[in-house]
Formats: sequence, structure tokens, C-alpha cells
Amino acid sequence: MKKGKPSIINGATFYHHPNGGGLVAETANVDKNVYIGLNAMVCNNAKVYDNAIICNHAIVSGWAKVYGNAEISDYAKIYDDAKIFGNAKIFGNAEVYGWAEVYDNAEIYGFAKIFGNQSFHDNIKLSGDVKIFGYADISDYAKISGNAIVCDNAIICDNAKVLGDVEVSGNSIISENSIISSTKINWSTFEIKT
Repeated sequence: MKKGKPSIINGATFYHHPNGGGLVAETANVDKNVYIGLNAMVCNNAKVYDNAIICNHAIVSGWAKVYGNAEISDYAKIYDDAKIFGNAKIFGNAEVYGWAEVYDNAEIYGFAKIFGNQSFHDNIKLSGDVKIFGYADISDYAKISGNAIVCDNAIICDNAKVLGDVEVSGNSIISENSIISSTKINWSTFEIKT
């Protein structure tokens, strides 16, 4: 994949990717058929393959993996051991890191920060200044936005919406078309259904 004259950035050697011209560290593993846009970077030991797209000013680093038809764009950052695959889209200034996995048709954008040990899948949408961490499980058609915090073992699923300045933690479950806004839910076994 090495093409052209290398660039040295912070002591690491980078080459321009043949499909898009973005920078790829010589230690990274990137297929030649993926698209790495001109201002995008793949650093460290990251892997990008299949039909993945990394564009605009997006950065994939650490041991992160991006594959399938996943798209990382704008100023999004994927790092540590995060995995993004399927048709997932990460954009805006969103960050996904730790051991988080984002897949299926999930979309994470805005200034959302996703980290820890969770999976985000199906058709979820996370936006705004959302922070999700711990072992939280977000799935189905759930939508989380605003300044919401979801952590610990909380579950948000089945078309539920968590909006605004909300904190959901502990073993809370928000499901079945429920809409939660401007509330702090921090009970060990709290469940909301419509």
C-alpha cells in the first residue's frame, strides 16, 4: 500500500492512501479498496477494510477496526479497541473508544462520546453531547440526544427516547416507546414501559 514519498508526523511514518489520498501510518493495516479522504488519517495499529470510508478530517487510531460499509466522517475519532462495522455512521465531532462496538445501521454524531464495553446496534441514533459508558446497552430504534448520560448497566431499547439533561444509570431499563426528558434515574432496578 505504500505509495509515494512518506511523511513523518510525531515520529511516525505515513503514506498517502491510493484511494483518496489520506494519510495511513506504516503500522496500520488498510485495504487499498477502502476510501481514505485527503484530510483523514489512519494511525497506529488501526485496521480499515472491506468498503469502509474514512473522510473529511476523521481519525482512526489505536487498535480500532472499521470495516463493512461503515463511514467515519467530519471530525469524528475512533480509537482504542473500538469496532465500527456494518452500515454504521459516525460523524460530526463524535468519539467512539474503549471497547465499544457500533454496527448495523447505528448513527452516532454531534459531540457524542461513546466508551466502555457496550454495543450500539440496530437503528439507534445518538446525538448532541451524549455520553454513554460502562456496560449500557442501546439497541433497536432508540434515540438519545441532548446532554444525556447513560451508564452502568442501563438499557435503552424498543423505540425509547432519552432527551435533554437526563442521566440513566444503575440497572434501569427504558423501553417500549417511552420518552424520558429532564430526569435523573439512578435506581438499581427501575423500569419504564409505555
